Parts: sequence; structure tokens; C-alpha cells
Amino acid sequence: MSKERSASESLASIAVVEEPRSGQKYRTAQGFSAIRDGIKATTASPMRVPGGKPRWLKAPLATGSNYDFVRKTVREHRLATVCEEAKCPNIGECWNAGTATIMLMGEVCTRACRFCAVDTGNPRGWLDAEEPENTARTVALMRLRYVVLTSVNRDDLPDGGAAHFAAAVRAIKRVSPETAVEALTPDFQGVLRDVETVVDSGLEVFAQNVETVERLTHPVRDARASYIQTLDVLGHAKQHRPDVLTKTSLMLGLGETDDEIRQCMRDLRSKSVDLLTLGQYLQPTAHHLPIDRFVTPEEFDRYREWALAEGFRECVSGPLVRSSYRAELALQGNNAGLVNHRP
Repeated sequence: MSKERSASESLASIAVVEEPRSGQKYRTAQGFSAIRDGIKATTASPMRVPGGKPRWLKAPLATGSNYDFVRKTVREHRLATVCEEAKCPNIGECWNAGTATIMLMGEVCTRACRFCAVDTGNPRGWLDAEEPENTARTVALMRLRYVVLTSVNRDDLPDGGAAHFAAAVRAIKRVSPETAVEALTPDFQGVLRDVETVVDSGLEVFAQNVETVERLTHPVRDARASYIQTLDVLGHAKQHRPDVLTKTSLMLGLGETDDEIRQCMRDLRSKSVDLLTLGQYLQPTAHHLPIDRFVTPEEFDRYREWALAEGFRECVSGPLVRSSYRAELALQGNNAGLVNHRP
């Protein structure tokens, strides 16, 4: 057999690795298995709301000089942001304002919440030790005035990644001391010393999302998540460091009632949570929870008034609002300027 034929047959025997489809299991570059988009594919797809998205869910085109600068910087230095990877509709507005969200600790989550399209698996302790310093470099290169650090859940780590979060905050503050930092963290399985590790790192805002009202916590969130656990995490963060602002977020349109929304607000205020964001849940794939209803801009306005009446320092509320939407404006008392974006 000729060398040429042998080489040709060897090449032909190599399987072509295709990009996994949504709901399929695959093996990551680090060698562990994960499920694309977090939820396994099934033969039955949840019903979608008929008629398509309403007009108020159409996002403005991303343009602007600072947006162009940040986008160019991200491309040149091969940086990663949640803003792009999650296809956030507010990317142009936030990048023009010098705000961005960066995800730590990889792209595979140990949990499988039914609203979230992050891949699910067990990273088995894998962690990039250089990430905190690289994150600080990224923030400096992007000239960010406000950065949100978030992450997947890492229940495979002894501290849930708390020390890694804290190291990233400290690195950013050392390189860019004028940059405000918000940490949108996992719940650390309710281990309060891990919450303290992050809150003591020098950040301005500590956030942990309650996501939905108590009745819908399961099935919306993973079984390891808990409505009460999130409340306790937020309450302890505020008690431990009263000078640090605490923040959470609710998705609407999952079947919650007005009474449940108001009760959730009261529960959060009982833990002295400062800031609340309200946005429309959108079904990321056919395998995820269906949308129950599209909440109107007028309803979002009313819910914001309820939140302010309950004592929140600010409630950023609107159909396209996400946890980190215009985070730098959270204390200006103007719903992050959303009045200018009405259809």
C-alpha cells in the first residue's frame, strides 16, 4: 500500500465533528460533557404565544462611536462578553454608555434552569487561574466605566467560585480603580461565608437574581435553587456590608399574577434589597419554558411604581430590560431613560 493511499484512508477515517444542536450532549475542549443550551431535546416542544412578538419587543439597531470602539476592541483582542454571546438587545445602548457584562468561570453551568440557554454539565473543578487578570485587562482595554461580572453556577467548586469572583474584582480595581463593579453571582448554595468573600472584594453592587415569584421557582429554576435561599443570600450581603448596594431581577410573562409580583417585592424589601429590574421572559429555544404572556410597557410602568412605593431605591422596568441593563444608571431615578424608548 502506498504512503499516499494510507494517508488518504487515514484522513477519511477521521469523523467530522459537527457543532452540537440545541439539546444535544457534546464534549467540551476541557474534556467534560455538556448539553447545548442547557435543556435536553424532547419530541414535544412547548407551545409558543401565537401571533409573534409585539412591536415593543423590537430592539434598536446597535450603532454609535463608543459601540464601534468597544466592538473593534473585542474583535482585535478576542475578548468575550455576555452582551454578544447572549445576543442582548441592549448591546448598542450599554456599550455606548461604557457598560458591559463579562462572564467568568467558563460557559458550562452545573444547573439546568428551564428559562436559561447556558450549556449544562459538570466542569469537574476546571478553572482558568489567569482569568481574573485577563478580565482586568479586558476592562481596561474596553475603557469601561461600569462592568458587571457574572458567571455560570459552579456547584463543582468547594466555594462555588467565590474566591475567583473576588480575585477578578480586586484585579479590576487595581488596574482600573475608577471603574464601578457589580457582581451578579450564583447563590453559592446558600453558604454565607462565600457570599462574604465576594461582598468584601471591593465592589459597589452585589446581585443575585430571584428570577421569578415563589410559586414558580420550580419549575422555572433548577431544583438546587431556592426562592428563600436567594432572599437569604441577598439579606446577608446587605447585613454584612450595608454600604454595598444589593440588587435582583424578575422575569415576567411566566404565569405570575399581580398579587405574586407585589408579594415578591415585599419579600425582597424585607431583606433590604436596594435595586430591582423587571423584564420580559423570552423563550430561548423550543425546549425551554413557553411564554405565558407578553407584558405591555404600561404594565411595566405600573410595576415600577409599585416597586418604588415598596421602598426600592430604583426599579428599572421594561420589556427589553435585562439584569444588567444600563446598570450605571440604576440610581438616577429615571427608569434608566426608558421613557425615551416608548413605541
